[in-house]
Amino acid sequence: MSITTSDSVTNVRPQICQISVSDVYASLSQGWADFRAAPNFGLFFGGVYAVLGIFIFLQLVAWSQPLWIIPLACAFPIVGPFVAIGLYEVSKRREAGLPLNWNEIIASVWGQKNGQMPFMAFVVLAGFMIWIWFARLLVAVILGRMSFAVYSDLGILFTTGPGLTLLFFGTALGGIIAFCIFCVTVVALPLLLDRDVDFVTAIITSIDSVKANPRAMLTWASVVAGTFVIAMIPAFLGLIIALPVLGHATWHLYRKVIAPMDEA
Repeated sequence: MSITTSDSVTNVRPQICQISVSDVYASLSQGWADFRAAPNFGLFFGGVYAVLGIFIFLQLVAWSQPLWIIPLACAFPIVGPFVAIGLYEVSKRREAGLPLNWNEIIASVWGQKNGQMPFMAFVVLAGFMIWIWFARLLVAVILGRMSFAVYSDLGILFTTGPGLTLLFFGTALGGIIAFCIFCVTVVALPLLLDRDVDFVTAIITSIDSVKANPRAMLTWASVVAGTFVIAMIPAFLGLIIALPVLGHATWHLYRKVIAPMDEA
């Protein structure tokens, strides 16, 4: 597989198709089928993602600031699509009837560093940092002098008026930021893997795809958010299964949303 470089990108806009909610569930079914057909790849990438979450949580516990696992858990799904790039490649190869070779798949993922993917990473990182900044601001404004105690005692957060207020506004704000990142990346990341387009074109195409299919995309966003919440509850271990299924499904949803190049 050729590596996308900055010299080969194009700003030609892909054609966006209309999809329905049934297409969302069909993509989930296809994602599950891909995971069952190649579980070693899914478990590997899902395991990496779960270990990252566990590591972050243990670090926060070690620093006596477990409170921050809540805003970080809200932001954690933002980085999921990047871990899932290897899963897009697996689904792409299965779709084309190509062999699933570890060396080629890892090389494809690693090769994205020479293309437009790093620019997308900066965009998502900016969204992540904005959310963390707002989270710190909410803690300072809502909790005030209680802040230090809450950092080391999650019980205070769930049993006091200011703590519950923080949870409400923090979750709402985190959801808004996460949805904005979802709109930017839902089609953009698999598109960058699949075609030689620049990251700005990929972002615009992703946003336009959400605008053209609001009901289907809102359904998909709800499925992703709900699945991640449930998967993170058992010490992040559910992500080992959730990430690969959603990753494969994202590829199939992308294929339904974006018309093939010979039709565009």
